[in-house]
Amino acid sequence: MSTGDLLSIDPLELKFPFELKKQISCSLQLSNKTDSYVAFKVKTTNPKKYCVRPNTGVVLPRSTCDVIVTMQAQKEAPADMQCKDKFLLQSVKVNDGVAAKDINAEMFNKEAGHIVEECKLRVVYVSPPQPPSPVAEGSEEGSSPRGSVTENGNSNGAEFSNAARALADRPEFQEKSLEAKALISRLTEEKNNAVQQNNKLRQELELLRRESSKSSSGGISIMFVIFIGLLGIILGYLMKRTVMALLRKTLMEHQADKDSLYLERNLMKVSLVCLQDSPSPEACSSSSSIIST
Repeated sequence: MSTGDLLSIDPLELKFPFELKKQISCSLQLSNKTDSYVAFKVKTTNPKKYCVRPNTGVVLPRSTCDVIVTMQAQKEAPADMQCKDKFLLQSVKVNDGVAAKDINAEMFNKEAGHIVEECKLRVVYVSPPQPPSPVAEGSEEGSSPRGSVTENGNSNGAEFSNAARALADRPEFQEKSLEAKALISRLTEEKNNAVQQNNKLRQELELLRRESSKSSSGGISIMFVIFIGLLGIILGYLMKRTVMALLRKTLMEHQADKDSLYLERNLMKVSLVCLQDSPSPEACSSSSSIIST
């Protein structure tokens, strides 16, 4: 396990149980030891031979992330089962809330002043697990699967080898072997997909938990916002009614002043007419009373 300042990487060797014409996968676990978001990027010297999912991502504070490295099916075995392929894992601190889609190559540029932590991983081929040796049909129940030793000290391992070879040559055994390999390949792919979905859901859950804690500690509650909104509506309605009442009262007073002015003007006209014609005072008073009504 690597113990860097940002990420712990386990394991440091990518061990593939090498088999010809078979896709093989192994996993890495990245652990964030800090209280910050850490972005990572995986590079390899042979990108056509390997598939890395995810090859970039963000590890949330105090959490882990699994990376699946899949080697494509190989047609030829390397000499002495030695592999010169290598991987480089880069990690760097990023701002809180950064997602995998926000990662770019500039984040891992040392010349731009970013502090980038690097860890080299090498590839190792190991022998695939051997299936258990078949037991001869004539062996007695409870006897050891190993070959027994005859009285003259010679082992009967040759008999078991012949029996195993005959069993492997059977068509039904070959069909079952092919079905088993296909099932293992499908289960491996489903496992890789499940691991990726688990990492994605874990990151989304942690992000939602942080956003929820921030809103509950320093945010404004929904009920308070609703109360302020209702209070504003009520105050606006009351102010509207008050303004309308004042406006109506002002209009009525203005109309009354206008009617009074109109009446006074008519009375003055009648008075002038009476003075010019010099009628009797009773006629002028009667005319004024008619106009006022």
